[in-house]
Amino acid sequence: MQKILRLLLLLAAAAAPALAQRNIGEVTVTAENKTIPVRVSANTPELNDLALRAFNVHGRYRLTASGYAYDIKFSAVTGTQVRVDITKGAAGAPFSSDVVTGRNERDALLRAADVAVTKTNGLGLKGFFTSRIAFIGGGGSRREIYTSDLFFRQVTQVTHDNALALFPRWSPDGSKLLYTSFYKSGFPDIFQIDLNNYQRTTFVSFKGTNGSARYSPNGAQVAMVLSGEGTPEIYIANAQGRQVTRKTRSDAVKSSPCFSPDGSRLVFAMQPGPQLYVMSTGGGPQQRLVTGYSYTAEPDWSRTNPNKIVCTVRSGSYQIAVYDFSRGGAEIVSKAPFDGIEPSWLPDGRHVVYTARDRNTSVLCILDTETGKSTPISPRSFGPAMQGNVWTP
Repeated sequence: MQKILRLLLLLAAAAAPALAQRNIGEVTVTAENKTIPVRVSANTPELNDLALRAFNVHGRYRLTASGYAYDIKFSAVTGTQVRVDITKGAAGAPFSSDVVTGRNERDALLRAADVAVTKTNGLGLKGFFTSRIAFIGGGGSRREIYTSDLFFRQVTQVTHDNALALFPRWSPDGSKLLYTSFYKSGFPDIFQIDLNNYQRTTFVSFKGTNGSARYSPNGAQVAMVLSGEGTPEIYIANAQGRQVTRKTRSDAVKSSPCFSPDGSRLVFAMQPGPQLYVMSTGGGPQQRLVTGYSYTAEPDWSRTNPNKIVCTVRSGSYQIAVYDFSRGGAEIVSKAPFDGIEPSWLPDGRHVVYTARDRNTSVLCILDTETGKSTPISPRSFGPAMQGNVWTP
């Protein structure tokens, strides 16, 4: 059992001690030349708090009460509609006004904030405030799956197994989750949960380890790591867990397969190191990505910028890095005095959700890969949170 757990938790099992921080996950940066000063407000206390929190995590913006480039005001219209009015500069020149509809008032506010980001960021960035997270909560051998909005206002516990659950991954349409759990047999199997009715089915259950399952961008395929034939290898199945086909053959341990944005390639981590490798989804030759670090794992391929893969590297402590195909190397973007692991891209191709960890706990954070700004999003009162995976409507 311990050997199996090590295979599934390659990073966590090898983790070095990190520095204890009072505000774990928080990194404040001064980058005024790269930020847009904005004043943000809303006409109800709840919406005002949510609007301020949203723009505070976005690395492109800097909240200020004066000297702002844009004044962004949100107003509740109905229980499902919010109006966003934007004026420009101290003169208050009208810039734009939109009424946005959501599932409820909070959702409408976040959708309206995404509209404001799209219209004002000046870099062509998409909004990400309406994203949702699937993640693991708890510690030790009892870890459950949760889903939440990006700001932990509506957290739902998905599993109640009193067992170890790992690596939740969204389907592209947001209707299902794949994850690994020990709950049924005491060994790691892959399960699928339909989030419409919370019905759970066994996706893959072979001898040995079954883990790291991840959908292709179109949802038609699933990549995973299975060890039933010996060494953990990369396999691909259809969306129903059938037609399972082996894609790698070597004695090296593999982990964390992730599809390219067009679904034609896979990136994954492989020992020794581990290091990152890319290959065709049909199998065949594997190309090592030279990152410049002796330990590189947990890749996530950007859906917005196919040249970028975010990953975890070890440079003293664990840090978040971005591999750029156009430059042919990786650069650390977190630079924090605590461990940063398990990154997942947000849809703008600039920010990621990741796990910040110290000796005492772990929290989910948003990291701006351009400036290094990091903001915790999971409250300490929730307890340990980790392995966040992002889905955006």
